[in-house]
Amino acid sequence: MASLPVIPAAPDLRSDLLQEFEGKGGRTKSHPDKGESGFGVYVHWPFCMAKCPYCDFNSHVRHQPVDQKRFAVAFARELATMRQRTGERTVSSIFLGGGTPSLMHPDTVGSVLDAIAQNWHVPAGIEITLEANPTSVEADRFRGYRAAGVNRVSLGVQALNDADLRRLGRMHSVDEALAAIGLAREIFPRLSFDLIYARPDQSLEAWREELVRAISFAADHLSLYQLTIEEGTPFYNLWKAGKLVTPDGDHAAALYAETQDVTAKHGLPAYEISNHAIPGAESQHNLVYWRYGEYVGVGPGAHGRFVEDNIRAVTITERHPETWVEKVEAAGHGIIEEERLDREQEGDEFLLMGLRLVEGIDLARYERLTGHSVKEKRVISLAEQGLIEYVGNSRIRTTPQGAIVLNAVIADLAA
Repeated sequence: MASLPVIPAAPDLRSDLLQEFEGKGGRTKSHPDKGESGFGVYVHWPFCMAKCPYCDFNSHVRHQPVDQKRFAVAFARELATMRQRTGERTVSSIFLGGGTPSLMHPDTVGSVLDAIAQNWHVPAGIEITLEANPTSVEADRFRGYRAAGVNRVSLGVQALNDADLRRLGRMHSVDEALAAIGLAREIFPRLSFDLIYARPDQSLEAWREELVRAISFAADHLSLYQLTIEEGTPFYNLWKAGKLVTPDGDHAAALYAETQDVTAKHGLPAYEISNHAIPGAESQHNLVYWRYGEYVGVGPGAHGRFVEDNIRAVTITERHPETWVEKVEAAGHGIIEEERLDREQEGDEFLLMGLRLVEGIDLARYERLTGHSVKEKRVISLAEQGLIEYVGNSRIRTTPQGAIVLNAVIADLAA
């Protein structure tokens, strides 16, 4: 067996934050909800080296080099169009997602970030995240991203088991993943990486060992997702044919509970159903989504939600990359679908997003959005069932038991 790269167990950022967390009895919250939900910018790079069999994201494989300069110009033009619609704003976070954004040249990333700064106010030091796969990690490229302004990287590791990596269709090995983690920790101030659990034949003990190992390499944030079988993917076809067996509901729930327990014991408690961080290191961009903030989405298949003329607008762009470019070149944007949400729809979305968070939701804000309060009888009933609980006088959140059946809780509150 090849020797694993030697990586320090905990960088200064993690140890400092963990000391603060433990010193306050595990109750510190460095980024509390103050009712200022933020304004984010999401940029979608739709290209990948290969399509993973479980993935239903808008990602595409191209066997010829992508014209990155053309795409960079299109990003800048769509951003300018969105600036006309949003007006002057202060950006609180930027996220370069995909696809595989680490296939972009650093110059392309730099030009996109410059275009954002030309359209809105971008304060120094805000969170700027780029998603990366271990197969596309190069030291010079990572240093180029850092020089362009990226200060947080999110690595798609997905498993610390070579057999499962192959089963998931990943093109990297465990050794390559750990080397990428080590390199990212050298170059970027902040790091997160993803793991998928509830994989076929995964035992509770195996997941516990893998998770503890992952935490030893983590800096300050982990995203831990249960494997879901999405229609239209190769995994769905295998599952439908009985050739792919995933954990049943009880075993999946046990894996979820183990995830919460292990991460909390190691100083990375959940702040959202699938996301774990040392307090103070939560993903600020994802908090924009979950706290029902506003964000612009540009690039093929990107979604946006922002207030325009006192109404929340939803925008969805063309999914096919080359068609999106052509639309932007012709009209200044690639938007193919729009919607204006009424107050009830806003309230439903607010519940859907906010109840994923451990901090829960502010009932007063729900009332401001919808014009009415949540039905008290439903809140009392769910509380009596142990599915939600009050936090102070004006907030509710799901309990650990409620988080497992979150969709049912939301449906009951929204009915």
